[in-house]
Amino acid sequence: MTASKNMAPKNQAIGNKVLVVGPSWVGDMVMAQSLFMLLRQQDPNVLIDVLAPSWSRPILERMPEVRRAIDMPIGHGSIMWGDRRKIGLELRLEHYAQAIILPNSMKSALIPWFAKIPYRSGWKGEMRYGLLNDLRHLDKGSYPLMVQRFAALALHKSAELPDSLPRPALTADSQNATALLVRLSLTSGRKILALCPGAEFGPSKQWPEEHYAKVAANKISEGWQVWLLGSEKDRRVGQKIIDSLSFNYREHSYNLAGATKLGDVIDLLSIADAVVSNDSGLMHIAAALGRPLVVVYGSTSPKFTPPLGKKAVMLSVPVDCGPCFQRECSIKSMKCLNDLSPTKVISELSQLVPN
Repeated sequence: MTASKNMAPKNQAIGNKVLVVGPSWVGDMVMAQSLFMLLRQQDPNVLIDVLAPSWSRPILERMPEVRRAIDMPIGHGSIMWGDRRKIGLELRLEHYAQAIILPNSMKSALIPWFAKIPYRSGWKGEMRYGLLNDLRHLDKGSYPLMVQRFAALALHKSAELPDSLPRPALTADSQNATALLVRLSLTSGRKILALCPGAEFGPSKQWPEEHYAKVAANKISEGWQVWLLGSEKDRRVGQKIIDSLSFNYREHSYNLAGATKLGDVIDLLSIADAVVSNDSGLMHIAAALGRPLVVVYGSTSPKFTPPLGKKAVMLSVPVDCGPCFQRECSIKSMKCLNDLSPTKVISELSQLVPN
């Protein structure tokens, strides 16, 4: 099917080959799968390629809707006009019918423009007149959730979103998960509680390590084991949590932060019996894997980027200063996280996964 330059068919994907310029955060990339699913629902033959940072490849490889992940070699914040033009000229040979640009920056729209993709969709954002010819004006009241803003770009601008959006559903690599158990000397003999204590955004999203340690101790006392997951940046906080445990509990806890790549973390999360996480990229991954999940919220709000899994519970403590959406607590109290008790999390876990 072909599309005219200025008018998109209603409620249908544009052509059968679409380039999506992906977001720069793990959680946002997971939520983008709802857009890919919606495109596929409208046209089962659509071919979806995603131009995104190389770190996102393991996520995209676990989305069956994506044909190809194209590494974006230009870092976040860099314009590099000449390099973007070169990439655009290379992509011109792919003859995409449509580009969907998820970031709101001007520079993110340059490559599809250089590629001469005939139909280029995105929200108004930053100085994008001319670069986009399907320019949408966002009504935040109509689309309060990030996932809704992504999914709306799969539809004609006059179309309404369906009442129920497809939920992200990552496909794990079970063979890699089995190999990781051997390589990391892990056991499958006990139920697995995965803890994700990090947050790339900043410390105002991070539940105190002593709270995590109390949850870990409780589950270990019930016969579980605990895996600490995250990047190398999270290794220190993971070790603090383990060091807070009594000596006999430590043999059932494993600090895997930094010892695994992102794809490995996805596959390990897929076999966890339950997950406790800050509002982070790994929270969205756990939700997209359908894991029983408890999320602790601090400076941010589930009203914008909630976990989209069916088995997710969101916990927060109302405070006068929040949600502030700051990377660090400006009043140095961290009340929103300190006052969120481990007992509450333990109670929710017990209901999600009864012993």
